[in-house]
Amino acid sequence: MTASTRNPQGSPVTSVLLLLIAMSSIQAGASLAKTLFQIVGATGAVTLRTALATLMLVVVLRPWRARFTAASWPALAIYGVSLGVMNLLYYLALRTVPLGITVSLEFTGPLAVAVLSSRRAIDFLWICLAVAGLSLLLPIGHTQTSIDPTGALFALGAGACWALYIVFGQKAGADYGPQAVALGSVIAAMIVVPVGIAKAGAALLTAAALPYGLAIALLSTALPYTLEMIALTRLPARTFGILMSIEPAFGTLFGWAILHEVLTRLQCTAIAMIILASIGTTWTATVRRTSPVPMPE
Repeated sequence: MTASTRNPQGSPVTSVLLLLIAMSSIQAGASLAKTLFQIVGATGAVTLRTALATLMLVVVLRPWRARFTAASWPALAIYGVSLGVMNLLYYLALRTVPLGITVSLEFTGPLAVAVLSSRRAIDFLWICLAVAGLSLLLPIGHTQTSIDPTGALFALGAGACWALYIVFGQKAGADYGPQAVALGSVIAAMIVVPVGIAKAGAALLTAAALPYGLAIALLSTALPYTLEMIALTRLPARTFGILMSIEPAFGTLFGWAILHEVLTRLQCTAIAMIILASIGTTWTATVRRTSPVPMPE
């Protein structure tokens, strides 16, 4: 979908509000999921989210009505696989890394896509700013501010998957429209659900887990993905990207408010640097297509 084919209808203010609601919903869902880890573990939580959200999306978007072609399948498959692995790695990172930091590290994925899509010299400034922020977050020689190395690697891996999700999500979205979200979620469920069942088993179906799973599925996937898709069709790619760049701030805020995760000033400074780098890169990037960015979380 190019800028020229976007739906011009709808107030920009409404679209911005929808996007802010989507980001808040994703981080609220991630915070709730982290409280579920003690019952079904990280893999169990992401399984409940993925399976239940997929059911919601299939019912609402009815992907069986899509017209499938052999040429469009590879992009859709990579889109779905990257979505599933991204969410799995993201939840594994949340086990040991604060929410705000996890979101910031994962954000290196879309940041890299934006940098690679631009050819302006000023982007080297944003790269340096992002690297500086990452150097303050990653466990490289720090003591009091150091984070778990394994969790950091999981978050960075989720970021790499997010980059693939953006690139191939563009192609899948161009071929299937909003139904690509449901189709990709079905593929993601085929990857994630077997892992969660193997790890958590019958605990996934207990009364202590299922209500949380339904809430997480709604907050983290079904609602925000739908709102983001609506916003994508009404906002310029640059505006959409800049607004999405503040998502690490939402993660930090919800981590503090719900999970009582208090970050140091140095960590908050690092997150702010990554946010500024993402905003700057998005502002100067020459992107021709809109970039669907869920949540990955």
